Order: sequence, then C-alpha cells, then structure tokens
Amino acid sequence: MTRALTLLFAVAAGGAVANLYYAQPLLDVIAGDLRVGESVVGLLITATQIGYALGILFIVPLGDFRDRRRLIPLMMVLSAGALVACAVAPEIITLALAMVAVGVTTVSGQILTPLAGDLADDASRGRTVGIVVSGLLSGILVARIFSGLIADATSWRVVFLIAAGVVLVLAFLLHRSIPRLKPKTAVISYGAVLRSVFSLIAHERKLQVTMVLGATGFGLFTMFWTALTFLLSDPPYRYPIWAIGLFGVAGLVGAVAAQGAGRVHDRGWSVTGTGLAWLLVAIAWAIAGFGGHVLVFVVVGIVLLDIGVQGQNILNQSRIFQISAAARSRLNTAYIAGNFVGGSIGSFAAALLWSTGGWPAVCTTGAALSAFALLIWLTTRHSALRTQSATVSGRR
Repeated sequence: MTRALTLLFAVAAGGAVANLYYAQPLLDVIAGDLRVGESVVGLLITATQIGYALGILFIVPLGDFRDRRRLIPLMMVLSAGALVACAVAPEIITLALAMVAVGVTTVSGQILTPLAGDLADDASRGRTVGIVVSGLLSGILVARIFSGLIADATSWRVVFLIAAGVVLVLAFLLHRSIPRLKPKTAVISYGAVLRSVFSLIAHERKLQVTMVLGATGFGLFTMFWTALTFLLSDPPYRYPIWAIGLFGVAGLVGAVAAQGAGRVHDRGWSVTGTGLAWLLVAIAWAIAGFGGHVLVFVVVGIVLLDIGVQGQNILNQSRIFQISAAARSRLNTAYIAGNFVGGSIGSFAAALLWSTGGWPAVCTTGAALSAFALLIWLTTRHSALRTQSATVSGRR
C-alpha cells in the first residue's frame, strides 16, 4: 500500500461518497424549483441514505468474493449514470428515485476501505484506514462546498452533471491502479454471502457494540448538517447557497484533525480514544446550541463535532477489521449499513425537529443521543479493553 495508492484511495472514496451529499445545501433551491415544501425536500436526503444502505447490504459483501479491480470501477460508472438522471429529473418523485439509485450505486468507497485494510500491514493498518476514511468523510464536506458554489453560479442540475464527470475519471484511474488480487475466499452463492453478514452480526459482540456506536454517530452527523442548512437559510442569518456550502471548510478542519485516530488505534489506545471522541461530540452539541444567534458557536460546534464523529468512526472501522481478515468487506457491510440507517433517521429527524422546535430542539436531541453513546461506551469498555489487550499481545 504505497503513499500514492493510499492517496488515490482516499480521493476516490471521498469523490464517491460526495455523491450522497451534493443535494444537502441545495434543499431550499430544489424546493423552490420543484415547488415543494421543506419537509418534503428534506426526504431527498433520507431517500439517498436508504439507497446507500441497500447498496452496502447487497453489493459491498461481494468485495470478499469478487475481483475488486473490476467491481469498484463498475459501480462508479453506474453511479455516474444515476447522477445524470438526477440532473435531468423533471419533478420531485423522479428526483427522489434517482437519488435512491445514486445511493445504491455509490458504494465504491466502502469497498475501497476494506481493500486498503487488506493491502496494509498490521503495524500501519490503522493509519492507512484512517487516511482512506478521512478522505471518504472529507468528501461529504467538500460536496457541500462544491455544490453551493456551483449552484450559485449556474444551477443545482449542473452540480450533478459535473459530479458524474468526476466519478468517471476516478473510475478510470482506479481501474489502472488497483493491483490484481485473487478473491480472499472461495466463491459461494449470493444468498450465502448475505446470510454470512447476518451471521457475523449475530455472533460478534464487538461488531454489535461498534454498530450501535457508529449508527448513533452518523445519525448525529447527518442530523446536524441537514438542520444547519435550515438554520443558515432562515433568519437571523439568511445566507445564500454558496455561503452555506463554505461552512464545510470548518468541517474539513475536523476531518483532518480526526485522521490521527488511525495512529491512536495502531498504538493500542482505540477504546480510550473512542470514549474521548464521544465526550467531544457531547461538548460540540452543547456549544452549537448557542448558535441560533451567535455564529461563532456554530463554527466551533462544527469543528468539534467533526473531530469527534470522524475520529470514533475511524477507530470503529479499524477495530472491526481485526475480527476477521477474510471477512473485512462483510464486516464493513454490517457496520456501514448500520451507519446509514442511522444517517437516514438523522436526516429525517432533523426535518421533523426543525419543524417542531427549531435549532434548540435539534441540539437538545443531539446532546441526549451523545450521552446515550457515552453510556454504551462506559458499560462495554472493560470487555473491549481486554480484547484490545489480547490483540496487541498477539501482534507481539
């Protein structure tokens, strides 16, 4: 796993997952263009997240059994087609269906992540996975910046057309760069592949706990960023689209800072690091709660939330990849599917909470869910520390 290949994986993963989030800062513009309300247009994000969860469940497990050098570029080409469908959608139902298709096909980043884990050695796996996951999560924030600027200069439809072109270029580069690898395990029936995912969930305690923490974290992440669009569009801020998109820069600061979580894992501090990450998330919501009328609290909340959520996500994925080298794609399937079920609930909750209680309701709910995650961490950390210690000793 060379530095150049690691960087390409990170950029490609970010470019792929960005497709899920181009619409987020454009919700008000799309609502006006297609003549629908805020609560209806907010469901576009939910539709995309549901589609992504389906793609994770039904496509990503194939990474353990198929040639990933072919599978990853194929999914990126299909994703480009779905993005073009979004660009030409004449009304909200067609756009929602196209967004579901974008979600289903935008899974290449989640096939790249376990592939990076396979190509890295034990001593640097956390760092390598951390770089790729940071690239993936940075793509979410870059999407907000890019879509806001392009839509303000042209239209929201052009955003999706440019995204389709970017994905096609990345598909070409990956096809040329991914090494030829034999499947890690013998090919079995598709039904058996899917059943094995649920078997891992049922029997691996570490995976179960990590899935709950991951789903909670990503639900909070999408809830925050979806509600932030409404906050910055309404009084007292009333920012234009391009300005709302630029708030993703603050999130990028958090993404870069969170990259160090991979090194924390490699040094054997994963469990403690997870607890600290969740404490940071809780503090972020408390600070952001004062941002209804004071912008600096919003910015500080963005940075802290992104460090916490992305840091714990990197630690989570690095930890579950230790469970089985032969099943990393299926382990990632279980973890990310849970994440995006949480994400779809989070985006839906943001629209619901905003319509009932505005920004204070969103932040109060976020703080409560952060406390819930900390409680789970506290009740499971002793067994996790024992497992972590055994794993470190096994390496030595």
